[in-house]
Amino acid sequence: MWSRLSPANRAILFMIGAIFCFSSMDALAKAISMRSNPAMALWARYTGQMVLVMILVAPRLKSVLKTHYPRLQFLRSVFLLGATASFFTGLSFLGLAETTAIMGINPVLITLGAALFLGEKLGMRRVIGIAAGLVGAMIIIRPGTDAMSWAAIFPLMAALSYSGYSLATRFVGDREDPWTSLFYAALLGSVVTTILAVLNWHRPDGVTIMLMLALSGVGTLGQLLFIRAFSSGEAGMLAPFTYCGLIFATFWGVLIFNEFPDRWTVVGAIVVVAAGIYVWHRETRKAPRLTEAKAGKTH
Repeated sequence: MWSRLSPANRAILFMIGAIFCFSSMDALAKAISMRSNPAMALWARYTGQMVLVMILVAPRLKSVLKTHYPRLQFLRSVFLLGATASFFTGLSFLGLAETTAIMGINPVLITLGAALFLGEKLGMRRVIGIAAGLVGAMIIIRPGTDAMSWAAIFPLMAALSYSGYSLATRFVGDREDPWTSLFYAALLGSVVTTILAVLNWHRPDGVTIMLMLALSGVGTLGQLLFIRAFSSGEAGMLAPFTYCGLIFATFWGVLIFNEFPDRWTVVGAIVVVAAGIYVWHRETRKAPRLTEAKAGKTH
């Protein structure tokens, strides 16, 4: 069944899976921060990923370490660290759904950046999908709520960094082994967060240790799915699906933190889902037509 899916469908499914993992990671990070501090959550996220990757690729570590884009891989690592640190800090002041909602600006930045720097076409259906998703995010955020406090600067910074990371990942794409990109994405973060953890060490109890291990595993899986998504699909096509994080964040907020959404959050979530379904429908309808057109030219 998987082999029958178009590259666009696979990329979208990879992206949705990655966003689910990231939202799960964010929920775990918030739980860890409540039990200790954000530095411990950051350390678990990056050092855990580094250790997992080292174990999984140990037999071919030398080949994984080889990269054609050392500067770009370093830049990806900087962007990812900036995004994660800003977002986790924001979680210390805001609710999970609110923090995720403010990051709703990043699909717009990704789509515009893909058009400006990667030469991707900015089609009308993508613009409509982005605009609709942004409207849904604004309905959830809406001026006057706690989400618009001074602490909103942290998820806004996370959105800018995340967009840069997404575009750099799309550029690298399938030119490199996904495990190479996964390794270098965590390299800088593991060094910096280890220093931060030492300076802000809070001895974790048994529950916190379990949460940290879970965060490491979920974060690593999410990064792998994210890299696979951007290796198969264009950034502009995938950008609207980052709004799914709003839905997942609301779910985790209710389940774990007793943060129940109000009716406007529900309305905004419906708009976000509708935007994602629209883009999925349009992009997957387009793929078979392009395949048929190419086949017709060869006959």
